[in-house]
Amino acid sequence: MATKSLHKRESALANSNKQLEILSNGIFQSGDLPTFKNKIDETGQFPLKAKKLEILQINVGYMCNQVCTHCHVDAGPDRKEIMTRETMQQCLEVIKSTGAHTLDLTGGAPEMNPNFRWFVDEASKVGIKDFIVRSNLTIIKANKKYNDLPEFFKKHNVHVVSSMPHWTRGKTDKQRGDGVFNTSIEALKMLNSVGYGMPDSTLRLDLVYNPSGAFLPGDQASMEKDFKKALKDDFNIHFHNLFAITNLPISRFLDYLIASENYEDYMYALVEAYNPMAVENVMCTNTLSVSWDGYLYDCDFNQMLELGINSKVKHISEYNEGLLEGRDIVISQHCYGCTAGAGSSCQGSVA
Repeated sequence: MATKSLHKRESALANSNKQLEILSNGIFQSGDLPTFKNKIDETGQFPLKAKKLEILQINVGYMCNQVCTHCHVDAGPDRKEIMTRETMQQCLEVIKSTGAHTLDLTGGAPEMNPNFRWFVDEASKVGIKDFIVRSNLTIIKANKKYNDLPEFFKKHNVHVVSSMPHWTRGKTDKQRGDGVFNTSIEALKMLNSVGYGMPDSTLRLDLVYNPSGAFLPGDQASMEKDFKKALKDDFNIHFHNLFAITNLPISRFLDYLIASENYEDYMYALVEAYNPMAVENVMCTNTLSVSWDGYLYDCDFNQMLELGINSKVKHISEYNEGLLEGRDIVISQHCYGCTAGAGSSCQGSVA
């Protein structure tokens, strides 16, 4: 591994160790709250096991044009972790052979990877059933370099999933930065203009909601109705589905919880909302996460905490689907975020 990449991994590991120490200390060590391991053991669900792979999620880099307060990736313009074409080529070989039906490209802003368009071109030729790109919307409108992305996505029949914290300017800009709401609205109009999100359109446009504070998201179906009505009435904007995602206590959101003295209350809320039904469908059981440097993780959240996969297969270059199926999922206290209430995944509620 190149020295620069090794230093990045060492730095990330040191940071993740600090976060894991925070998550494991205090209320969990004292016995005030059961560890996630003990909790799922109580309901006969330990150890969590990987099922048949359905979703291959690839993080092509942490660079982003935004610095959102809730971002679990800690993404931003200063992040230099970018997937190389060599690693992308290794991913393409896996995409050609995998039994997964969904390819999910994420970041940062995945579009900022210099090889992004080449990768989408090549991956779209494989004919995978559902090809997702997670776009932050503002990247489409804010820079002329990216203004043609709606047409590019349409050409490759990409399923666009975009973050939209709220249908109001105040709540959106508070979470994602001044001016983000207006830019996001313009980007949604650009996507609508080429057919994305329109009624009866096969060009899928879904939005993602994350709470702006230390609380769990509301009912996904009810929120979707509210979002659709407000965006249609105020801006004549259409989209297909809303995914409500719980903020997990890692990275910037963990920093916020500690700084605002909400950490313990938030963890209590997650544990009290624990739902065994949600455990049955957590995304780590049918999803494999690939980091910018090709290493494998059970989910995107474990990737940020450097909780490597429990398998002999550690890197995309060693990929073996047969060996990965049935593995024990690596867990920690942050997993309560995916099993609270209706549950949470990159595809929204799970229960």
